[in-house]
Amino acid sequence: MVSPCSPHIVIIGAGFGGLQTAVSLGGTSAQVTLIDRYNYHTFIPLLYQVATATLEPEWIAVPIQSHLRRWTNVHFLQGIVEQIDYGEQRIITDQTTLKYDYLVLSTGSQTHFRGVPGAQKYAFPLRTLTDAIALKHHLLQCIEEASQTPDPDLRRSLLTFTLVGGGATGVEMAGALVELCRRAWPKDYPFLRQQPVRLLIVQSGAELLPEFRQPLRTYTYKRLMNLGVEVQVNTKVTAVYPTHLVLDTGVHIPCTTTIWTTGVTVMLPQGQTLPQTAQGKIWVLPSLQLQQYPEVYAIGDIVQLPNQSVTGLAPVAVQQGTHAACNLRRQLKGYTPQPFRYFHKGRLAMIGCFLGVGQIGPLLIRGLMGWLLCLVVHWIYVPGYRSRLIILLTWLQSFMTGNKLAQQQLMKVRSPSTSTIQSPS
Repeated sequence: MVSPCSPHIVIIGAGFGGLQTAVSLGGTSAQVTLIDRYNYHTFIPLLYQVATATLEPEWIAVPIQSHLRRWTNVHFLQGIVEQIDYGEQRIITDQTTLKYDYLVLSTGSQTHFRGVPGAQKYAFPLRTLTDAIALKHHLLQCIEEASQTPDPDLRRSLLTFTLVGGGATGVEMAGALVELCRRAWPKDYPFLRQQPVRLLIVQSGAELLPEFRQPLRTYTYKRLMNLGVEVQVNTKVTAVYPTHLVLDTGVHIPCTTTIWTTGVTVMLPQGQTLPQTAQGKIWVLPSLQLQQYPEVYAIGDIVQLPNQSVTGLAPVAVQQGTHAACNLRRQLKGYTPQPFRYFHKGRLAMIGCFLGVGQIGPLLIRGLMGWLLCLVVHWIYVPGYRSRLIILLTWLQSFMTGNKLAQQQLMKVRSPSTSTIQSPS
């Protein structure tokens, strides 16, 4: 039972790391407050399926209150963190001011457009549920306009979809667009059987999926090319406009849809200056604590560990969230926090229907087995039994018929990404 004198642990950010920390602290003697701008947790790995009309947004959005209701010592506060006073151990939100005994920073990251002119205004990021919904409605609007315009040049522009970034998100989005444009849409828009749809990936590096091993990178490239996706490597986008984009080669590509899947920047609340890397990440001790404020932990995309390089992926944030909670439990009992060590379980990426790649230790997986493994892993980690059941049934229907159940366009949405913390003005 939590008493009025119980230590107060505040967690900022209900992403993978923050939510995992809150859940792991359930049942402890501490009072735990989880703060987030939104009252739902988004299962980010399936955002691309919302954007391509396979899944409805609410199926990958988990209500935080219901997810935490079993623990009486864990509470949720919806709000925007405006400032943190680490010295006074005080948090100022747009709703109230909180005092804390321990603090966990899990504020995550947002899309970084690398200063490319027009990118922030005209390109579509894919980091939040709002981003996915906006992109979905834009894609549906493009196909509607393309079916009605008599202008062949405008139609070609409307039916050209460019993805900037050849990592897992870009590859998975490209594969999903292939299914949407070649299998689902032609049933409702017969003109697509004669009018080619152009899909293009622009990758600044030398290969797709650079975090995967060479055989899987080669396999992915060949399979995407077979699916009709153009891939331009060692190429950068230098400007984005409403009707076209410009490459560093000087080539202008007519397209009304630019999807930005590369580059992130960390989001930190305003407060005292903390030691940071050149990329803006916070330097933390091996225990995930801040050296100058040992009562503060940082996890997820925003941290840099000494002598340990980990990527900003959901499994990393989840493991760090669990470890931060374990260290907090130790501190509550008077024990010393222990160093974090990431256990790398492997990587997975879906290329398209019945095509996927994965690496688990020395094992390389590709093709149907890789695709099935991607589906199973994503399905297992989706929070909530109801969401899992609906997603499973939707996938089965989609794979058997090629239909997209979530194609309705309810409204036009075009808004920038938002976060749990207030951006500096």
